[in-house]
Amino acid sequence: MKIFITGASGYIGGSVAAALMAAGHQVSGLARSDETAAALAKLGTRPVRGTLDDTEVLVKAAHDADITINAANASHCPTATAVLKALAGTGKTFLHTDGSSIVGTRSRGELVDKVFDEDTPFTPTPQRAARVEIDNMMRSAAGNGIRSVVIAPSLIYGLGHGCNSQSMQVPWLIKVAKKFGVARHIGPGENRWANVHIDDLVGLYLRAIEKAPAGAFYYAENGENSMREICEAISRMLGQGGRTQSMTIEEAAIEWGDGPANDTMGSNSRVRAKRARAELKWRPKARSLIEEIEHGCYVQER
Repeated sequence: MKIFITGASGYIGGSVAAALMAAGHQVSGLARSDETAAALAKLGTRPVRGTLDDTEVLVKAAHDADITINAANASHCPTATAVLKALAGTGKTFLHTDGSSIVGTRSRGELVDKVFDEDTPFTPTPQRAARVEIDNMMRSAAGNGIRSVVIAPSLIYGLGHGCNSQSMQVPWLIKVAKKFGVARHIGPGENRWANVHIDDLVGLYLRAIEKAPAGAFYYAENGENSMREICEAISRMLGQGGRTQSMTIEEAAIEWGDGPANDTMGSNSRVRAKRARAELKWRPKARSLIEEIEHGCYVQER
């Protein structure tokens, strides 16, 4: 099949692209620069020059493909709108990537007990409301002749397989631990995030392409950890004795920015991939986040 991916040079999109090409599919990817285009071509992905704001480019690429995957910007409504309009009535598949932060709660490192699965109602924070609107638009498109699917991964870890091999949260925490000589979390670090290995996440995309019904929504997770537990593992990996240190939300914002500090590193995002397991028979099998930090892909960051 012919598959078009926005975000093909990124961590998720690049890993999905690699798996699809290994399975024998023809993959094209949006490239914003000549450098990105060259990098994609080197890996075997056909570059499509343009940006998320180039509606005509997106429409043509989606028309030419059997499947379109948006793994670029979950908040970019024009991308979803353009592709949905282009694919109306075609029966083609459009997979949109969001993230479990849509159920996130700003808590400055404190624990929030609420856990969500795909059927749990929630009210997003103002910072995530627009993303949820896009998700709802995607799911509703199933009634307009599109096999639309939304996948919302939790904290992703492990080495990617495309142009960008690194995720976000864990490398950020490692960088701060190296900078200050101690792993640091926001407040008490009791806030918890579900997490999933990139290889297991890629497996979910492949299963969704094969089996997901139109209008489906899936979380992706295989357990959860507190930020303190993650920092303790980083500390052990870096030879810091498992020690951690608290920092304020203001200090964290200096390192990562106000939005990421509040909505990612200091928040709770606790989800369960009930439907992915039940409907798609998805069975994550990679080692845990703590094991990966202590013995796996982040060792090269020492």
